[in-house]
Amino acid sequence: MESQYMASNNGGLEGANGGRGKEVGVANKRKVRGSDLILRFLGFALTLVAAIVLGIDKQTKLVTMTVVSTLPPISVPVTAKWHYLSAFVYLVVANAITCAYAAISLLLVLANRGGKKGLALMIIILDLLMVALLFSASGAALAVGLIGYQGNSHVQWNKVCNVFGKFCNQVAAAIVVSLLGSTVFLLLVLLAALNLHKKH
Repeated sequence: MESQYMASNNGGLEGANGGRGKEVGVANKRKVRGSDLILRFLGFALTLVAAIVLGIDKQTKLVTMTVVSTLPPISVPVTAKWHYLSAFVYLVVANAITCAYAAISLLLVLANRGGKKGLALMIIILDLLMVALLFSASGAALAVGLIGYQGNSHVQWNKVCNVFGKFCNQVAAAIVVSLLGSTVFLLLVLLAALNLHKKH
């Protein structure tokens, strides 16, 4: 009778431990899922802001030009717009694509409650593509922005940020926000890799 009581008591303990382990697993899964959703929403917001900040960037200034050395200089209105440079167009388009993807992936993650492996793998691959797209677009825009800020004496390119200060500041802000967005998507990829590592 004593041995029967011990057996039933042990069985009860095993059941409690087994249940507790399951609860911890579910809590960890919810925590990961919650951080995934927060990061996706953050990525959506950052890429949207970057696309808008650069997409509305425009500045008109009166620039003094000398046409003929014997005549006095004339002031001509000159406008700087984001779509005049292909690197800035690339940055706006890359952020718009990533923003749209972030919204779609947010819905897909919410819909994928069953944890389908095929869909999860597709999302990881697309996250990685977004990281590459955003980093390359930010790098291209940064390179052109530096030429605008410093100029290049070797090829006789004059700096323009001393004239179009507001325009350049807005470009710089868009690049920084875009880089933050790409870092968020990089964190999503690292989080997915960490989850795969924990499963094995």
